Amino acid sequence: MRYRELGRSGLSVSEIGYGAWGIGESAWVGATEDESVRALHRAIDLGVNLIDTARGYGESERIVGRVVRERSGDEVRVATKVPPKNRAWPAPEGLDPVETFPGEHIRASLETSLRASGLDHFDVLQFHVWSDDWLGRGDWLETVAELKREGKIRLFGVSVNDHQPDSALALVRSGAVDSVQVIYNVFDQAPADELLPACAEHGVGVIVRVALDEGGLTGAITAGSTFPEGDFRARYFRGDRPAQVEQRAAAITADLGIAPDELAEHALRFVLSSPAVSTVIPGMRSVRNVERNTALSDGRPLTPDQLTVLARHRWQRNFYS
Repeated sequence: MRYRELGRSGLSVSEIGYGAWGIGESAWVGATEDESVRALHRAIDLGVNLIDTARGYGESERIVGRVVRERSGDEVRVATKVPPKNRAWPAPEGLDPVETFPGEHIRASLETSLRASGLDHFDVLQFHVWSDDWLGRGDWLETVAELKREGKIRLFGVSVNDHQPDSALALVRSGAVDSVQVIYNVFDQAPADELLPACAEHGVGVIVRVALDEGGLTGAITAGSTFPEGDFRARYFRGDRPAQVEQRAAAITADLGIAPDELAEHALRFVLSSPAVSTVIPGMRSVRNVERNTALSDGRPLTPDQLTVLARHRWQRNFYS
């Protein structure tokens, strides 16, 4: 496993982190706690030292905390998230931060997360949505500073609204944030336009989520793909979306001259090709996926020709809506 600095924070994080949404047994159907625990342990064995979870991920914080406490001899960083008080994802425009992240809500959510996980602090506390309208307003920044002084969190970050990378540009340039978590993948390359350069310039760490487009960049989604009732992906890949994804994925593999089962590897290497990226956090619910994904932290970047090919496959759309 190779490691990168999380911006100016001084924290060294594994290039491949662990996205723990899918193990929470809420929005993704099929996870079992036993397999999730095995996958987490295997990830740590293979050098993963950053696990990303959230208050809104069902049982995820509890499961992650259990494993991290069992691995007390290993230095594992845990990032979690505070949901907005108004429970609105993404953050609509025009809201006052008193409606979304008032200080007492931030503190209460963090205390709940600490109890759920059994941990005494989190390495990164992130707001689960963000709007640059909130800069200079409310008491969220003072509360974050207090929590840092109390040792309950080390760093402060935000999870940028889906497919809206420019919505955190002012925050990045303000110096008030340590890290941002953003969707960045072969389809959504927009963060590379302004957000990633701004993060590099201002020393802000970048945690990349949805690098595989919720499965769309694995080669496994085809026109006939279906998902169980209650599974998040049944909505994400509804209607003719699987057919659209299959066509787009096939075009990528044809242009690169690779087999469909090599698409996920190239998609993750694409993300890691950006020096502004600190870590990528694919969701991993099985030991097999952990082993496949962590093996990509081997220092073998894509070639300039491959990156040129992938740059032509931008696909601006929002399947979350």
